[in-house]
Amino acid sequence: MSNSTLPTLPASDRPEIAARLRDALLGASFTADGLLDLLGAPAYAALARSETVPALRATRGDTPLETLVRLFLLQQPVPHARVADVLPVAACLESGWLTSVGGDEVAATVDVRPYGGPEGEDWFIVSDLGCAVGGAGGIGSRDEGVVLGVGGASTTLAGITVRTPVAAALDLGTGSGIQALHAARHATRVTATDLNPRALHITALTLALSGAPAADLREGSLFEPVRDDETYDLIVSNPPFVISPGARLTYRDGGMGGDDLCRSLVQEAGERLREGGFAQFLANWQHVEGEDWQDRLRSWVPRGCDAWIVQREVQDVTQYAELWLRDAGDHRGDTTAYEALYDAWLDEFEARKVKAVGFGWITLRRTGSEVPSITVEEWPHPVEQPLGDTVRVHFDRVDYLRAHDDAALLAAHFRLAPEVIQEQVGLPGAEDPEHVVLRQNRGMRRATKVDTVGAGFAGVCDGTLSAGRILDAIAQLVGEDPVLLRDRTPAQIRLLVEQGFLEPAG
Repeated sequence: MSNSTLPTLPASDRPEIAARLRDALLGASFTADGLLDLLGAPAYAALARSETVPALRATRGDTPLETLVRLFLLQQPVPHARVADVLPVAACLESGWLTSVGGDEVAATVDVRPYGGPEGEDWFIVSDLGCAVGGAGGIGSRDEGVVLGVGGASTTLAGITVRTPVAAALDLGTGSGIQALHAARHATRVTATDLNPRALHITALTLALSGAPAADLREGSLFEPVRDDETYDLIVSNPPFVISPGARLTYRDGGMGGDDLCRSLVQEAGERLREGGFAQFLANWQHVEGEDWQDRLRSWVPRGCDAWIVQREVQDVTQYAELWLRDAGDHRGDTTAYEALYDAWLDEFEARKVKAVGFGWITLRRTGSEVPSITVEEWPHPVEQPLGDTVRVHFDRVDYLRAHDDAALLAAHFRLAPEVIQEQVGLPGAEDPEHVVLRQNRGMRRATKVDTVGAGFAGVCDGTLSAGRILDAIAQLVGEDPVLLRDRTPAQIRLLVEQGFLEPAG
């Protein structure tokens, strides 16, 4: 891999200059909130789509914030004198954050993007010029060593990650450092790896400019830089998961055939996790003719781990090829070359008997249980981020259900989870509803159909009566044998607990 055509990066060993630059950026309100106030929602959203014209129109003035937006986000040359009023310009030029152009102007050497942390922190994500929010926008086709900024995948992974305090966290394929930055909030020690040395350099800049502790940065592919005796409480990765006919672009193509990279990553994570630790990944997986995709993913889960795998989207092979050809900007070049690349993708899929590609989240938790819990599901519906607590509690419920047989469930007390509502569906004027639906307004926003007994049971659960006592009362009301009701209902209770509609009380 050659980075020879890419600009020289700012020095990563000058923390005092990064601190001065950070203070100046904050002093000018160059923050996520400040940008939204200046640009307005439409122009701010357009930036996330890599469209700069609305933001250019909104920054025609010469306020300090407008100057910084044009310099670092829109990557326009700005008069030296104007920048000197806002930034320590001599120090920024000397350390490489800025470069002189056209005599009396300066330009940024990297994209610096304000990013709001989960507790309102003002962070800054550094990336290569033209590679910030919205993806590569075709720049990847010019040089494979580029380091992208924050995209939808990055923020999705950050949102689903379990955020409990831990001793050691590992970010595999760190890129611009966003996952390492998040981990630094709740991990005593953060290790970040990347095959691209430029990415490690940029991660160091992201952490320094965000006021975060430095991470242990290691060059190498995935787990290669990790010693055999090292284990972690948290492992996260937004890997180069694209299933393509060649490793053309470092930021997205893992260099292994099919979905082998994602499979290897998941399988190797188990032995790197400490007891109770989580490993969380974004991944693509193949839907192969004659094979159940859920079985394929179950086979990836390493021994000694529980797993929760959620498929969020499926694309047929033509949609998938077009998505990533456009991502690299190949559609803008020579038509014959584009068609040849497209054909190569379809050849690859045909050879592997792949009919579609799934995208989603994979979470592992190291457990001492002899019988692991592996949940593989499809959930393409809207969810409420952040989901880290939802993920953590899912595994707490797995432990609870594993420890409670049906008799123990009937002796237990439950509460209806907060913000669960009941909907009755039926024809207008009908005496009884056709079915009853329980719906969550938070987290995964699940909905599940229940029968009359299940609806009545859930509605009464306030933690005061045991499940068995509630069922006995329902049996009396509906004229059913209480023994039979106790026998057939635990499966429904177990499902409602598993999906988060009911919570154990005490």
